[in-house]
Amino acid sequence: MVLVQVGFAGLSLVSKLAMDDGMNPIVLVTYRQIIATIAIVPFALFLERKTRPKITVRILFHIFLVSLLGASMNQVLFFMGLNNANPMIAGAMTNTLPAVTFVLALIFKQELFEMKTKAGRAKMTGTLLCVGGAMLLSFYHGHTIAESNSGIHWSYADKMTDKRSTHKSHSILGPCLLFGSTSSWALWLIIQVKLSRKFPAPYTTTMLACLMASIECSIVGAVTECNFAAWSLRSTIRLIAVFYAGIVCSGLAFCIMSWCVHIKGPLHTSVFSPLLLVMSTLLSWALHDKLYVGTSLGVVFIIAGLYFVLWGKGKEAEKARITADMEEAGKYHEKEDSELQPHPHANNESRQDPNRCS
Repeated sequence: MVLVQVGFAGLSLVSKLAMDDGMNPIVLVTYRQIIATIAIVPFALFLERKTRPKITVRILFHIFLVSLLGASMNQVLFFMGLNNANPMIAGAMTNTLPAVTFVLALIFKQELFEMKTKAGRAKMTGTLLCVGGAMLLSFYHGHTIAESNSGIHWSYADKMTDKRSTHKSHSILGPCLLFGSTSSWALWLIIQVKLSRKFPAPYTTTMLACLMASIECSIVGAVTECNFAAWSLRSTIRLIAVFYAGIVCSGLAFCIMSWCVHIKGPLHTSVFSPLLLVMSTLLSWALHDKLYVGTSLGVVFIIAGLYFVLWGKGKEAEKARITADMEEAGKYHEKEDSELQPHPHANNESRQDPNRCS
C-alpha cells in the first residue's frame, strides 16, 4: 500500500506538469481510460473466465453509473482541480473521502446515525473536522510559512512552473473541483457496494467501466476540444503522464489494492491514505509551491478527521465481528443440544423391540 500511495503522489506530479505543458484535463482522462482498459483486459479475460456471472441489462446499467461517477466525472473534476491547485491540496482533498462517504451513506441509509455510541460520535467528529479542513484549504490562505529553498531543482519542473506562473491562478476553484471529485468518488463507492454483491467480478467490472468511460470522455472531449493538436502526444511529459496514469494508477494500483482489501480488509487499506498527503506535499516543493497557514491547518484537520472516522469504523467492524461470532456460537450450541436430546421415534422403536422378540 505504500507503493500505491507513492504511485498516486507521482500521478499528481506528472499530471500537473503535463497540464502546465498545455494538455487538456479531459484529453488526459480519455487517454488514461483507454490505456487502463487495455491494461485490465488480460486480468478480466483470464482470471475471471470461469467465475464471471452472467452480464444482464441491469448489471450493465449499474456499471454505466460506476463509469460515469467513478471513472469519468471523478477523474475529470480531479484533473481540472489539480490544474487550478497543487499536488498537496489534491492529496488533502482526497483524504476527505471517508467522511464524505459516511455522510452519503447516511443519506442512502447504508449507515446509522448513532450519537449515543463512541464510534458514532467519532465518525461525526471526524466528518466535521474533514469538512472544516476542506473549507480552510478552499477559502483561507493566511501568511506564508515556508517556500521551497532546498536548493534541489528539477529543470523541467522549473520550466513548467515558469510557464504556469504566466496564467491566472484560481485558488478557490481548484479545491472546490477537487472536493467535487471526492464527492463523486464517494457516490461511486455507494453504488459499487451494491454492484459487487450482484456481480462479484471486480476485474470485469473495472474493464467495462473503463471502456464506457473512454467512450464518454471521447464524446465530451470531441465537443469541448476540437483542436487536433490538443490530442497530440508528441510532448514527452504528456506521453509519460498518459501511460503512467493508465498503467500504474489504474491497472497496477487496482490489482494491489484489490489484493490488500482481500487479505487485510478495507480499513487497513484506508489507513495508508495520509501517506499520499505527505508525499504530495514533498512533491509540491519540486514545483516550488508556497506553504500557507490556512493550508497547513486544513491538512491537520483533515488528517485528524480521517483517523476519527477510521477509528469509529474500526470499532463498529469489531463490534459486528463479535456479534457474528456470538451468533455462530449460539447456533453451534443449539445444534449440539438438539443432537444430545433423545428422539421420540427412536424411543418408540426401542419399546417395540421386546414385543417383537416375544
